[in-house]
Amino acid sequence: MKTDIYESAVLINAVLEDTQIDSLINRIKEYITNNGGQITDFENWGRKRLAYPIQKSKIGYYAIFRFTAPKNLIAKIERFYNLDENILRYLIIKLNKHAIEQIEKNKTQQNSVKEETTSVLENQIEAELNNEDIDKQ
Repeated sequence: MKTDIYESAVLINAVLEDTQIDSLINRIKEYITNNGGQITDFENWGRKRLAYPIQKSKIGYYAIFRFTAPKNLIAKIERFYNLDENILRYLIIKLNKHAIEQIEKNKTQQNSVKEETTSVLENQIEAELNNEDIDKQ
């Protein structure tokens, strides 16, 4: 069966406890994998202020799933999302090759920025430790 690559953005009610949110995220992951999909990437954006209130909430919890799945699974996932009252909104899109390339490009850029930041912080810590050693003498 032919599979495609999808991205699903899910807006979860931020009023929930962190453990409840984690549980819901795990249920979504399990639902996708148990029904023939395979999670390739997950981004946990956390709580963010909404541009406008949704169901009287001003804050939402964002989770982004990227996965491969057969086309017939998308309708099942949408039904799963609709039946859960803690999911305020969702969006599922099929990714084309250009979108996938851009996502990979963004990841490599983020990783290089993290590596540079880590290197700079390590150098600053080392310099401070050296200064403390000099002050003690």
